[in-house]
Amino acid sequence: MRQTTHEVTTELDDRAILVSLVTQEQKRQDAYDPEYSLAELIALAETAQVEVLGTLTQNKEYADSKWFIGKGKAEELKEMLQENGANTAIFDQELSGAQVRNLETYLDVKIIDRTQLILDIFAQRARTREGIIQVELAQLSYLLPRLSGHGKNLSRLGGGIGTRGPGETKLETDRRHIRDRIAELKRQLAETVRHRTLHRERRKKSGVFQVALVGYTNAGKSTLLRQLTAADVYVENQLFATLDPTSRQLKLPSGVEIVLTDTVGFIQNLPHDLVAAFRATLEEANEADLILHVVDSSTEMMPIQMRVVDQVLEELGAHGKDRVTVFNKVDLLSPSQADMLTTEGEFLRVSAFHEADLKRLVDTLEAHLAGDSKTYRIPADKGDMISLVYRVGEVLENGVDGDDMLMTVRVNSKEYDKIGYMLAAYDQSQHAQGDRGENTEHV
Repeated sequence: MRQTTHEVTTELDDRAILVSLVTQEQKRQDAYDPEYSLAELIALAETAQVEVLGTLTQNKEYADSKWFIGKGKAEELKEMLQENGANTAIFDQELSGAQVRNLETYLDVKIIDRTQLILDIFAQRARTREGIIQVELAQLSYLLPRLSGHGKNLSRLGGGIGTRGPGETKLETDRRHIRDRIAELKRQLAETVRHRTLHRERRKKSGVFQVALVGYTNAGKSTLLRQLTAADVYVENQLFATLDPTSRQLKLPSGVEIVLTDTVGFIQNLPHDLVAAFRATLEEANEADLILHVVDSSTEMMPIQMRVVDQVLEELGAHGKDRVTVFNKVDLLSPSQADMLTTEGEFLRVSAFHEADLKRLVDTLEAHLAGDSKTYRIPADKGDMISLVYRVGEVLENGVDGDDMLMTVRVNSKEYDKIGYMLAAYDQSQHAQGDRGENTEHV
């Protein structure tokens, strides 16, 4: 299948033909749709500021070990590149170093695969030090085993001061430098992860209820975060508009404050090197008390996108977390289409721009936070504990009994465990239990 455009412009440096190979193995995968995957590749290319001049699709039983696509299709691709004045070929699947080298030599253009394209977009989006480190680590981890396939110049002998050695080639020098750089980046990332872990532990001890927004890229997570918390976050109708995670506080009607965290969007065939590098960031979902799975209900590929998110959450070990599915963008559907949106478990149908829908979402968060009422006996001079109780629960009643405060609080079981963790830090033997009732926790 061959498609080309009729107008060729030269405003962008990268002018590409996109190539997709559909194998029998891919056809057997439930979460794979070749037409949608190619359409998504076009969107990725445009996001990376690449001018798309045409597409080429081949159906084949399996990938060719030398050319990836068949030799005849490679000849057809060469003709397309020359006819359209393209200088890049972007493949919808991941290529080996040998395949890149062979195609680059035969086609005489830059060869990029889906993984490299996504990594390039992430490199453009990274703003924080952590994001920049994670992207560079993913890029180098991807490049190292494929180094021999990226440019003839990499195999030439090194020259100039600092590169001379007993027969050391530039390729070997590049490999050594990349390994050293990977080791340094991993060291820096480990330090960043350590700080992030400390922040998580502080949040746990403070008893703040944590909610993670997860979902396919461009599902509207950042828009929801901005509408709910007035957060100053970048919002745009494009893939991976935001990369670095953003956490903001949300005050519920009961007065309790919770933390909402917007995570990086998922996508089909999310590069493994990227998942590994961003694991510390993605694990915000794993550490959350509740996951809001934000779904773009306006796209025909909604079922595939939902399965992709499920797969990534399972890989992260967060599949069993409490979850609410939020079908977003219902304002783009007809009422009958919106009524058909359903899934297993708890779900909501919302538009991030409708105040009533946002209120229902906040009420849902409040319901997950609420739980059984407990009565706590806390020494009146323990202001930090009293403050904690107000933060994590709804204080229904309080009173004074001697030197202690009696506080009846509605709190869910998870928050009760957090308060219990803090209570255990005090010496319970200082207080006589007396007749305090079966539902009274004391310090």
